[in-house]
Amino acid sequence: MKHNQMRQVVFPILAAFIWGTSFVSQDICADSMGAFTFNGTRYFIAVLSLLVVIAVMNTTRKDRPQPTAEEKKASRKQLWLGGLCCGTALAVASNFQQAGLVAGTDAGKAGFITALYVVLVPLFGLFFRRKVSGPVWIAVVLSVVSLYLLCIKGGFSLAPGDLLVLVCAVCFAVHILLIDHFTARCDGVKLSCLQFLFAAIWSTILALIFDTIDFHVLWECILPLLYVGVFSCGVGYTLQILAQKDSNPTVVTILLSLESVFAVIAGAIILHQQMSLREYIGCALMFIAVVLAQVQFPAKKAKQLQ
Repeated sequence: MKHNQMRQVVFPILAAFIWGTSFVSQDICADSMGAFTFNGTRYFIAVLSLLVVIAVMNTTRKDRPQPTAEEKKASRKQLWLGGLCCGTALAVASNFQQAGLVAGTDAGKAGFITALYVVLVPLFGLFFRRKVSGPVWIAVVLSVVSLYLLCIKGGFSLAPGDLLVLVCAVCFAVHILLIDHFTARCDGVKLSCLQFLFAAIWSTILALIFDTIDFHVLWECILPLLYVGVFSCGVGYTLQILAQKDSNPTVVTILLSLESVFAVIAGAIILHQQMSLREYIGCALMFIAVVLAQVQFPAKKAKQLQ
């Protein structure tokens, strides 16, 4: 029990810290390469790092009871299906996010707009006829106001980069719902590895079509690429999957939303980025919206069980 509680609290906080600080690396790479090239490279790095982890895990599991042939077949089918679905959603989301950074959205703002996925997840539940509580609707209103303060520049125009990151938030919400579906059926580390494989394939195909790939530039950005590949992807997303498995999604998602706070802190300390008072108010409202959207889940879940 203590081990599970540790996993459900420490893992998402570590993931949030890694993701928040990775916006700095993404921002650095955005100045040098296309979004598809960046994501294809970091996802292949993540696959390689997780293959090492899987190899080590397999050597430590030899003494465990082996599943039957039918169980292996069913598990393998779910694993590949989950990898394809999660990887495709992740590729779309991350490429929109990186495209937003390339278009000029700074690291701190991108982190907060991305956090809107936490509000969107319960909203998507409406399509499955799940009721949304009053506090969640308040969170929706607050998130819209915060997006106005963060994104609208002089009048009612949205910066192109902000819109791209907003689309990314929608795609990440879909990604979270897919993980919730497949994490109970698949090994977490293997699912993470396969989702990166498919995300890398999609991103590389798009990079070959739309980007100009310069291997000299890739080598110059090798350190931030290694950070986002090994830590943000290989470690961060795997921690998310392991944290969501057999746990309270409300607590985990609230802790994951701290990514936004870490993103602003990292952007201010490392990149010396400045945000206006208006934008800081928007960030504060976004964080409140994230919390309000999540704290009602346990009560709602309890009512459904009754």
